[in-house]
Amino acid sequence: MPLPGGRPAALLPLCLLCLQAALPLRGHGGRYAGDKVIRVVPENARETQILRAAFNRLKVDLWQPSSPFHIIEGTVTDVRVPQNTSRSLLPYLQQANIQYTILISDLQKAIENQTGLRSYRNRRSLSGYNYEVYHSLEEIQSWMHHLNKTHSDLVHMFSVGKSYEGRPLFVLKLGKRSQLYKKAVWIDCGIHAREWIGPAFCQWFVKEALQTYQTDPVMRKMLTQLYFYIMPVFNVDGYHFSWTNDRFWRKTRSKNTRFRCYGVDANRNWKVKWCDEGASFHPCDDTYCGPFPESEPEVKAVAHFLRKHRKQIKAYLSFHAYAQMLLYPYSYKYATIPNFSCVESAAYNAVNALQSAYGIRYRYGPASSTLYVSSGSSMDWAYKNGIPYAFAFELRDTGHFGFLLPETLIKPTCTETMLAVKNITLHLLKKCH
Repeated sequence: MPLPGGRPAALLPLCLLCLQAALPLRGHGGRYAGDKVIRVVPENARETQILRAAFNRLKVDLWQPSSPFHIIEGTVTDVRVPQNTSRSLLPYLQQANIQYTILISDLQKAIENQTGLRSYRNRRSLSGYNYEVYHSLEEIQSWMHHLNKTHSDLVHMFSVGKSYEGRPLFVLKLGKRSQLYKKAVWIDCGIHAREWIGPAFCQWFVKEALQTYQTDPVMRKMLTQLYFYIMPVFNVDGYHFSWTNDRFWRKTRSKNTRFRCYGVDANRNWKVKWCDEGASFHPCDDTYCGPFPESEPEVKAVAHFLRKHRKQIKAYLSFHAYAQMLLYPYSYKYATIPNFSCVESAAYNAVNALQSAYGIRYRYGPASSTLYVSSGSSMDWAYKNGIPYAFAFELRDTGHFGFLLPETLIKPTCTETMLAVKNITLHLLKKCH
């Protein structure tokens, strides 16, 4: 059966086999010299099929979307292409008449130039902790300990469990202890290790809350009437690994001895349509759902805490990157949530508030239709477990920098996102459920 565009479908697997034979896959090791990031936008079904098959066969590192199965006609696909692979893949795309754009020509140079991580410069500002640079896991946890000691009137630090590699899973409880029972908002960042702007925002949120509590009536209202549970780094093992070994690591670090692959996608491991569409059963894939729901101790610990406090927690906010989107349920199916009007209104007002800062536009809507269908996500799980407001932010940018968002963009990204979060919080206090 011919493909759209007149090319015989039978030739496609043969071409891919030839291509695969010519492309030895290179180990990462955290070194990306000569690697490129390219963008393709498939214009028709033929191009979509070719790209899905090629990228699935080659096991390239898809930045956006996260799986070959999510590549659809007319949507942006960003992919990291190893140096050896690019020498054959790019001519192959040209031969197939598929247009592509090179976003980053040498990824290793981009890492060094944009983040300055290897300079080991002083990462503290004159006033103390510098919120406009990315911080290692050790620095973030030291910062949490420090706030727990110096702001005990508003901050309480605790652990919900331990990671696969035995690291504590720290959470900050933020709010004025003004009454015995208060509603709460859960915020987590860094489910995917390489998305560093997430943990940077979680820290920024805490900073803003503590610094403006006395002067900002909105913040004072938020901290007086609500508690905020803030988990700056959900995937602590993966985040640490992204600093020490592989800048673009996504998953957890649990071992799979049978396949000699590491990690599970912590946003496909929740018990809600687990390992259905948009997740992979193969342990080496970036969207691997795990051997069973809540197999990852990080997911299990947070799920246990949320279940225990689900009557108190009224909003769940999870921060990811990149795409500039504000998403709400469902991810796993095309369906309208029961409290759609309240959630849709909150999202609309939030993205407008965000845009008011620097003019940055966010798309918003159900994750399945706005981004793609995926199963086993934390957002869907939170919603299905009784948390009426469940959102996932995809922060800056739309692919020019991707996961390598420069430190110079931390402040504007966090400033605008802060407006959106405050807006959602105020919406929550209006009791529209």
